[in-house]
This record gives sequence, C-alpha cells and structure tokens, in this order.
Amino acid sequence: MIQIQHLYKTFETKDGTVEALKDINIEVEDGDIYGIIGMSGAGKSTLVRCINMIERPTSGKVLIDGVDMGGLSDAELRKVRRQVSMIFQSFNLLMQRTCLKNICFPLELEGWKPEAAKKRAFELLETVGLPDKANAYPAQLSGGQQQRIAIARALATNPKILLCDEATSALDPKTTNQILDLIREINRKFGITVIVITHQMSVVENICNKVSIIDYGVVQETGLVTDIFADPKSEAGRRLVFPDQSSGEIEAPKGAICISLSFNSAESTDAPLIATLAKEKGVAANIMAAQTKTVGGKEYGKMLISVPDDGKSVDIVLSYLDGAKGIRAEVVDLENEHARYEMESEETEADE
Repeated sequence: MIQIQHLYKTFETKDGTVEALKDINIEVEDGDIYGIIGMSGAGKSTLVRCINMIERPTSGKVLIDGVDMGGLSDAELRKVRRQVSMIFQSFNLLMQRTCLKNICFPLELEGWKPEAAKKRAFELLETVGLPDKANAYPAQLSGGQQQRIAIARALATNPKILLCDEATSALDPKTTNQILDLIREINRKFGITVIVITHQMSVVENICNKVSIIDYGVVQETGLVTDIFADPKSEAGRRLVFPDQSSGEIEAPKGAICISLSFNSAESTDAPLIATLAKEKGVAANIMAAQTKTVGGKEYGKMLISVPDDGKSVDIVLSYLDGAKGIRAEVVDLENEHARYEMESEETEADE
C-alpha cells in the first residue's frame, strides 16, 4: 500500500515561494491502477516524483508498505527504488544503446551477470511484444515502440509499483490505447500497482479503477472512477469529466415540471430514453440540459428534463424509471434551489 499523508511541497523562486502541493492525502491499495489527473501546472507530476523521493517533500509523509520513504538513508532509498519503477512521456532511453542493452542497464547496476541480464531482457522483450527489436536502437523505433522498451526496462528489477508520468501524452490515440492495454495486462499478470499521472480523462476511464483529481496543488476529490464519472463533486472534476462546459441558470418552462435524472452505470441501449418515453408512454419530455458519458457500455452523468404539469406526466416518468438499474430520478424546483446545470460541448480542453 502507498499512503501519502499531509504532504506539502514548496519551491523557492525569484518571485517568492510557490506552493506546488498542499496537504495531499491519498491511499493506493496493492494492485490498484490509480489515476492522478489534473491540468498542466496542477502539481500532479511533482506529486508522483515525491512518491519515490526524486523530489523531497517539504513536509508530510510517503509510506510504502508502512515504510516512511523520507526517513530512509540514501542507500536504503536506492534499495526501495528498485521496487518503484517509473516511465516518462519522453521515454528516457539511452540512445547509444540497443533496446536489449537499455533493458539490461538497471540489471547491470544491480550487479547481475551479463548472461542472466540478457536472458531477463529477452523475456521482457517478449512481454512487451518486441522480441525482434533486441538489436535495434531507439532512434529506429516508433514512439509507441520506444515506450514499450521503456516499460520493459522499468520491469527489469521486478518492481511492485509502476509510476507512469504522462506516459502516453506523446502518442497518437491508437498507440495510446495499445500502451494502456499493455499496462493493464502487466497489472493483471504481475500484480503490479500502477499510478497513472495524466491530464486526459480518457486515459483514466480506459484503465484506472480509482482516481484523485488535483487542481492548484490540492486534491479536489478522490474516489472510484465510476463514482466520479457519475457525479463529480468539485468544479475541477466537472471540468475534466465534462470539459469545456458553459454554465448558466436554467429556468423551468411555463406549465412544466423539471425532473433530474442521475445516471450511475446505467445500461446503455440503442433506444433513446426520451424518445421511448414519448413513444411508449405518451409523455412529451424536453431535454433542458445533459452531461452524460458512455464508459464500457454504461452511462454516467446527469440529465435535466421538463414534462407537462398536467397532473399525470411526472408520475408516469417516475414510475417508468422506478427500478431502472443505475438511474435515479427526482423532481427539482429550479427557482427555489437555484440549480445550475452545465452543458457539454464537443471539444475538450484536454485534447487541445
């Protein structure tokens, strides 16, 4: 288990003190694929570097299996770091070495005999799907292939933890999905705990089971990915789950009643909900706002609809949705609650 407790990190600059991280508290269970997401400058990369003490926290603790990383000597820290590997956006391969020798490098530092290191490197080339690239140099490979070699090198010392700092940010979407599939398979096959640092919610929804959203050096919210997608509590969470939204107060149409629908792992079907209400139940429902996503065939998010205030439409809708798995419906009073709903746009800030 990784426990980050009351962690602060400040930097001194010519313009004064910068608080990069403020009172961070996170727990990562063994075997998790844990996402830490935020926009550029949020502090997420500083945080991941504090986990293995590449950056020393100003205060607070990082505990790995109960061991306080900040209390270790340099020699003890080097030993623990063998169990905490890291891959980067820029791959960080040694360009003058072949792929095989790149993978052998951490083993050489540990004193492995050349033949044993080479055997281990060939096994890892098979693991990452590049057995034919042993004698190739990094410059001869694509970006995705270079990242695979970097992953193989990170696995050389049989780590318990793999830290991924924007590991797919330099890759195209197809290659990104392939690398994420590989990381997921490594997690499943070897039981390695993975921490994924990213600014892309698509990466989190693809691979992570838990996530912390960080903004301005502060953890805004933490939870299961499914829960965050269903109902992000923080403004930062809403921006990331439903990017580029515009806000505005919504007024109920005259002669109508508003119903809020919350989707939490609701089954995605080919039959549109509102169209089905009209066709099967004769209720002319109007979509006033919607912020939903489909993840793994499930719907997450919210929708606001209005139905005629005719004494029967509300009951029909609530009865229709009663018992529907993953959907909660309730009547809302927009005027009294000053409810605000944010509309989804087509472009995402993370993609820009």
